[in-house]
Amino acid sequence: MNGDLHIEPVTDKRGLLEFVKFPFKLYRGDPNWVPPLIEERLDVFNPKKNPFWEHSRCQLFLARRASELVGTVAAVVNDNHNTTHNEKMGSFGFLETINDPAVAAALLDAAETWVKAQGMTLIRGPLNPSVNDEIGTLIDGFNESPIVMMTYNPSYVPALIEGCGYTKAMDLFAWIYNIEEDLRNAPEKLARVSEKAMQKQGIHIRKVDMRHFDRDVALVKQVYNTAWERNWGAVPLTDHETDHLAASLKPTIDPNLIFIAETADGKPVGVSLTVPDLHQALKRSGGGHYFPFGLLKFLWHRRHIDQCRLMIMGMVEEYRGRGADAVFYLETAKEALKRGYRRLEGSWILESNTMMNQIIERLGGKKYKTYRVYEKQL
Repeated sequence: MNGDLHIEPVTDKRGLLEFVKFPFKLYRGDPNWVPPLIEERLDVFNPKKNPFWEHSRCQLFLARRASELVGTVAAVVNDNHNTTHNEKMGSFGFLETINDPAVAAALLDAAETWVKAQGMTLIRGPLNPSVNDEIGTLIDGFNESPIVMMTYNPSYVPALIEGCGYTKAMDLFAWIYNIEEDLRNAPEKLARVSEKAMQKQGIHIRKVDMRHFDRDVALVKQVYNTAWERNWGAVPLTDHETDHLAASLKPTIDPNLIFIAETADGKPVGVSLTVPDLHQALKRSGGGHYFPFGLLKFLWHRRHIDQCRLMIMGMVEEYRGRGADAVFYLETAKEALKRGYRRLEGSWILESNTMMNQIIERLGGKKYKTYRVYEKQL
């Protein structure tokens, strides 16, 4: 409580709809915000449609001043994270607030109180709702819209979070390529050395086979859960989560931008997944409801997407540093250019992943956005 400011838990569908629609009010007039499709955002919180809730639980909160909605936050406990990392961590996410320290403090206090009541001793965020979804607070690079599945927030938000006693847990980098220019300037020696190193190890790279999509999804899952298992904050995807993600991406992926690295005997050891930037179509269509015209407008504008995001790229540990990383980037850039994409974002990369950040920089990438995950002991 703070004067006429009060926090209330979301307990019904009406409250959930208010929660999901609040950003449309908060960001009205912001040229860089990308409006979501409301039905898709509602599905995030639907246990019948999002398998994340098979091992997690949450409480959503609304902040009101008098009768006016002025902020939202979600408090989440992900049991799979805590089992994987031997932590008692809760998280906050979907933090949207006006530029008012009292509102931010009240929202975060509600999230902290809820996760502490669940037995947690640490809170981290923003996770929307997990590390396998949208993550982090944008702390620089506010001058343009985020690419698909990357977050956006007003520039005042980091200070509001830090004012509530939160400190940096990890920074995440987004790198941008001007594809044609950076391919032209890419070091030829690096490409040759990388390809020779792969040949020496018997590693080859192929595109995903849409005729055997389910088989390749299983291979991607195998690599993903192995290659990222030691990464900061990584939580393996369950079978249901993998199937859900694959089903959601399948209608929009370009199979020419998805690569699997295999050994001579067919063992998957690496994966690279690049997706079209659907945010361009969402922004131009205005987001909102699917019907009566939202989906039609989105599909119309999807034809004009000219940038993409390399969102997953990695090798299992024993095959790292053997050339495939650079070849993944170069092949992705070449294929993207053929299909009319002008820019490629590589995101997100942990600040602690020195080798990957150096490879991207050597290939011409420019670090242009930083996202921060905060934490606080309870």
